[in-house]
Amino acid sequence: MTPPYGPTLRQPDQTSCGAACVVVARLLASPDAEPTPQSFSREVLDTHRRLVGTVAPGGRAQLPWPSTLGTPPWAVAHALRPIEDVGYGTRLARWSPSAAFATAATAVAQHPVALYIGSSVMPRHVVLAVSAGPDGLSVYDPASGGLSTVGHHAFVSGKLGIAGWDVPWFVVLPR
Repeated sequence: MTPPYGPTLRQPDQTSCGAACVVVARLLASPDAEPTPQSFSREVLDTHRRLVGTVAPGGRAQLPWPSTLGTPPWAVAHALRPIEDVGYGTRLARWSPSAAFATAATAVAQHPVALYIGSSVMPRHVVLAVSAGPDGLSVYDPASGGLSTVGHHAFVSGKLGIAGWDVPWFVVLPR
């Protein structure tokens, strides 16, 4: 299924972008899912609560995370694993963006890749790379619900321009 990118898939609040990416990854893996704005919002908020709670997806204990800080990269990695049936890990992109971009572009051919982006000081937003092409990565942006293209030069130079954020920080990708 190709999700109905656009307002239907917009994150419901300022801190649920990571959870929205996880839900979109689920939609990509579910050919008969047909989200509405209300069902998408409800699922994102439920997913966000689980991802920052004391119990990780799968029932393991996890350190709680303040929901006001969004979703930690390791929680997104744990949540993507059962969807994609492959282990995910977190890789720092901030100081080696060219290598991180190349790794993400290769991995997204088979599995979605979460990208943590932000300012020069800290990560603040999560997007989901859903495919790669000659122009770069096609990413789902939960702030708009739409797709954007991220080219190699924009990624490496820290000029992403997605939802007001420019600098890549982490990639969450299959191992």
